[in-house]
Amino acid sequence: MALKRMDNVGIVVEDLGMAIDFFRELGLDLEGRAMIEGEWAGRITGVPGQRVEIAMMRTPDGHSRLELSRFLAPPVIADHRNAPVNALGYLRVMFAVDDLDETLERLYKHGAQLVGDVVQYQQSYRLCYIRGPEGILIGLAQELR
Repeated sequence: MALKRMDNVGIVVEDLGMAIDFFRELGLDLEGRAMIEGEWAGRITGVPGQRVEIAMMRTPDGHSRLELSRFLAPPVIADHRNAPVNALGYLRVMFAVDDLDETLERLYKHGAQLVGDVVQYQQSYRLCYIRGPEGILIGLAQELR
């Protein structure tokens, strides 16, 4: 059997509404919201008694999704949001954009902060990392034609 696709990347947040607004501004569409709870959910994640509110965000091309989760129970036990880019584990989510400068201007209004500089890689891309809602590390890439 072959791998078919990657369905989504999950990010845990404290303020689900703020995260939804930020990723909408970036260009993702809210596909739906749901409450995930019950014995079956805890069996999958290894977190018994979980109650999680999720929002599924879809990229404009319909091929990728970002699952935003807010744990209502049990309490969150670790916080990796402000880890530096050379930390082990989750690093960042990278999005391709048409106009990097325009995207940054829109996201600054939602609290985004540039991590380093906007740089150009050869004649191929303009790239940067930003901290989005709650310090989530996000990469933005504009392909140069």
